[in-house]
Amino acid sequence: MRRSATGLSVGVALVVACFGATPAQAERVRDLGQFQGVRSNQLTGYGIVVGLPGTGDDNLEYLTQAMRGVSGRMGLQLPPGVQPGLKNAAAVMITADLPAFAKPGQRIDVTVSTIGKAKSLRGGALILSPLIGADGQIYAMAQGNLAVGGLGVSAKDGSNVTINIPTVGRIADGATVERAVNTGFADADILRWNLFNADFLTASRVRDAINRQLPGTAVIEDGVTLALRLPGDPDTRGSLMAAIEMIDISPAETPARVIVNSRTGTVVINAAVRLSPAAISHGKLTVRIDEDPTVVQPAPFSRGRTAVEQNSDINVNEAGGSVALFQPGASLAKIVDALNMLGVTPSDLVAILEALKQAGALKAEMVVI
Repeated sequence: MRRSATGLSVGVALVVACFGATPAQAERVRDLGQFQGVRSNQLTGYGIVVGLPGTGDDNLEYLTQAMRGVSGRMGLQLPPGVQPGLKNAAAVMITADLPAFAKPGQRIDVTVSTIGKAKSLRGGALILSPLIGADGQIYAMAQGNLAVGGLGVSAKDGSNVTINIPTVGRIADGATVERAVNTGFADADILRWNLFNADFLTASRVRDAINRQLPGTAVIEDGVTLALRLPGDPDTRGSLMAAIEMIDISPAETPARVIVNSRTGTVVINAAVRLSPAAISHGKLTVRIDEDPTVVQPAPFSRGRTAVEQNSDINVNEAGGSVALFQPGASLAKIVDALNMLGVTPSDLVAILEALKQAGALKAEMVVI
């Protein structure tokens, strides 16, 4: 019964994969790719969180240096050689995403994470800190009170309780944009649209659909990129981009692929997988050893010793091996039926698929993650 239940679970998982990989249907252009340059940009920064209830970094050198810089900006100079105890402050890294077309004065969310020995950021406030882009320029300034979803409590005997992650917090609208990123939307002669996944057939279908509505607009540059010649007027260009994003496309069918997660044993097979003629025989050999030691007592007045006599019982059981025959071009449904009949476990399934691949019967790419 255990093996049958496992086989059923494998079958259910594969059936779910079958429904999740149905033949391609119409999708909007905006779901298949995006315009080049119209994207978010990552920002990072270094800052100090103050106001912590004794859960800070204490005497870390880089925190002390940072506090000297902060106090210097306020006109307060710490005496040389003084190492203040900063258990109410913590050094943090600040991260944020700058959306496309973000303008100075707009606000964005930031995430604040400790980089030292601070135990919790709950109740802290971030001091004004710059957020820097990949080019080294300052694009936003962050400051505000943290919202921390975690909680950490420790006792004097060393015991502690931690709920979620108390060393990471967020500040909603915690940064003000100071510099805009040029996306090339207004001044570029040609706008480029990129597929999320390279596919020449899908790119061709997108090009043809765009040119049916806007003749001579789209040209394929490679398997990912389409070059679009649009009017230079921002208002007209924005309207045409919106219309292009809403065009329905039937993308190409995904390549035949089998995904194997080596850590969890999860196997996903898409609907494009086909099998050449093949036969699979699957069986298990189980060896069971039962130990039943017996205590042997000597006869009275025999001067013998009490001993333990080992009794071992060995049973060998080989499960009946069924044979599944795949006809040419067997589909995913046939694979599921055969694997259910064989009653395979996830680990057995991986071994079977690898054997089919080596035998040349599995017409698919195997990806192990």
